[in-house]
Amino acid sequence: MTNSAFDHLPRTARSHFLLLMYAAVYRLLYTVHMLDSGVQDGTTVHGEFPFLGGYFDEMLRFMPGEITWEAGWQWWRDELARWEGDQRDLPLLRLPAITGSGTSEAGGLSLDGRLALLLVGLVEEDSRFGTVFVRVQQPLTGRRPTVELVGQVIRGADENGLDDKSVCTGLLALGVVEAVNPDAARAEWALRVPPEVWDAIRGDPPGLQAGWTYHAPEQFPTATQLLLPDHFVRRLAQAPGVLSSGKANTLVVRGTAGADRVRVLGSVARALGRAIISVDGAVLAERPLRSLGPVCTMTRAMPVVSYDLGPGETASLPELAGYDGPLGVILGMEGGLQGKRAESALSLTMPPLKAEQRLRCWLDGLGGPSPDLPEIAERFHLPDGHIRRAAATATAYAALDGRTQVTLADAQEACRALNRQLLDTLATHLDGDGLSWDMLVVSDGVVDRLGELERRCRYRERLPERLGPAFGSGSNLGVRALLTGPSGTGKTLAARILAAELGMDLYRVDLAAVVNKYIGETEKNLHRVLSTAEDLDVVLLLDEGDALLGTRTEVRSSNDRYANLETNYLLQRLENYQGIVLITTNAGENIDSAFQRRMDVVVNFVTPQAEERWHIWQLHLPEAHSVDQSVLERIAVRCAMTGGQIRNAAQLATLLALDSRAGVVSEAHLEQAVHSEYRKAGATSPLQPRQNGHRAGRRNGMAAMVDALS
Repeated sequence: MTNSAFDHLPRTARSHFLLLMYAAVYRLLYTVHMLDSGVQDGTTVHGEFPFLGGYFDEMLRFMPGEITWEAGWQWWRDELARWEGDQRDLPLLRLPAITGSGTSEAGGLSLDGRLALLLVGLVEEDSRFGTVFVRVQQPLTGRRPTVELVGQVIRGADENGLDDKSVCTGLLALGVVEAVNPDAARAEWALRVPPEVWDAIRGDPPGLQAGWTYHAPEQFPTATQLLLPDHFVRRLAQAPGVLSSGKANTLVVRGTAGADRVRVLGSVARALGRAIISVDGAVLAERPLRSLGPVCTMTRAMPVVSYDLGPGETASLPELAGYDGPLGVILGMEGGLQGKRAESALSLTMPPLKAEQRLRCWLDGLGGPSPDLPEIAERFHLPDGHIRRAAATATAYAALDGRTQVTLADAQEACRALNRQLLDTLATHLDGDGLSWDMLVVSDGVVDRLGELERRCRYRERLPERLGPAFGSGSNLGVRALLTGPSGTGKTLAARILAAELGMDLYRVDLAAVVNKYIGETEKNLHRVLSTAEDLDVVLLLDEGDALLGTRTEVRSSNDRYANLETNYLLQRLENYQGIVLITTNAGENIDSAFQRRMDVVVNFVTPQAEERWHIWQLHLPEAHSVDQSVLERIAVRCAMTGGQIRNAAQLATLLALDSRAGVVSEAHLEQAVHSEYRKAGATSPLQPRQNGHRAGRRNGMAAMVDALS
């Protein structure tokens, strides 16, 4: 390598940036000198801005003592070329050539292009240069250099002005500069270097920008360090070689939102010696980030674009100017891709974790063992990303109680906090604390079916391993149950108790509210709810199931066709659902037969009989009531009320007692509450109404009938 006057400087991005900045300042000073040489009244630019003299003195430390302005410019170009040599591992030297500005020997961005870029960005480093630009661009008033000024400074003020714009045109096309006033005449475009580009030029990692995040390579593990299924890790470890060979230029990783897909792609980027810049695909679609390509090139980062696509949606992969390396794409389990890069893309799907893999993730996230870890890993079927978040929160909950070891209760509280963050805007949480099967009074047949449902839920992960070979290896881990019966017969209460017995959260979604009149929106709403609930491993209760799962109709209009499409989507989605989902309906006879065939358990709730009603009354009345048992038995026999109606009546009777002097539920309070429930239902109470605290006899039977009908 030929010796350079700058050999004492380390060959780093920071040194390269400083040398190019001084070269750009020198060229600007030369332009100012040419302007001052024609001034007659002594009002020179140098005289107005004494800070320029400081820069000039600093440059003289490097330059020969006796040298002309023009020779000095050539000296800077030659010494820079010697110092750069044939290395390409500096941010600005990684940028590709641009049309109209010439190319360096290695085919990258020319020296003119690099100097023009630094000239545009001078005001980012020292705001005083803005006042210089105002002065030399009069009568324009902008503090940023225009296309015309940059061309004159780099090419020389005495050259043909038609060529002045070529270097700027290339920089604009590359995305490393942007016009802040694109509506102005092209020569008057004021140019700006985006902050993320300027950071990359300086050798600094681009910080958190609007729409993207930078991740250094050392933040990620290697592929073999990922706590994921072995067969997936083996394939992932081969991906860097395939991308480097050019056999593929895009790697698509599919998985649920809780799976750490960025971490997976980060391991690939690390093997390629690259960082990662992750970008939200929705942001990219609304506001194309033209600087993303060159920033990725300068920082040796692999762009990773994430999409949250619904059923039937397709995303177009971006073509990034200034970048020709591999692209990472994050997708959920729905949606597709199109575009040139999609034609040669690898696709890997992250599988759900087994109990032993979840155990390793919890152990890694907690940083130490815990006696409850096996039960925690068995109970919470979470992907790796959610486990890391929950483990950090569980550690904090343990610290609140002065403990270092995390318990099952800490993990449950942490998972509940995670559920609230991600699911509360989509569904309603139903509390089940303190509930048990003893609080549900139903027939023996319903008890048996609910016991079967609980067993299916408890052993849903172990069951596929014990099945015979005819079931195949792809048995679904999900549990689907249909709860049918009249309103108030205990369907929702059974769901709450089931979730409590399993130690899981229960969330309810009203299917009637999910239906949207706009085409495709219902499927998107369902996808959002089902995917989130599945990812968080909560018990999902779909209320009013007949709103979407009714018998499909003959297609006589477009409305029929789209309604059938919505039903078909839900059928298909539930068939592949990996969590626990309960569907309730008051009209089981209207449910599509194809839907019922896909249910693992169907529980038919019926109106309780007299003995069951008596038990329900006993459960809901306060212990200190004064109602005689014979009266309670008579009410249970004569009043064919559902469990929900009994609950409401018991609550009203307690309120009436609170408002009385005695404060204890009496026979009168209870009968008044029963009358109220019957009136609410538009029916006649079978109990005789009271008058002045006594039952109406034959003499006032007409009045009693009128009261009963009122």
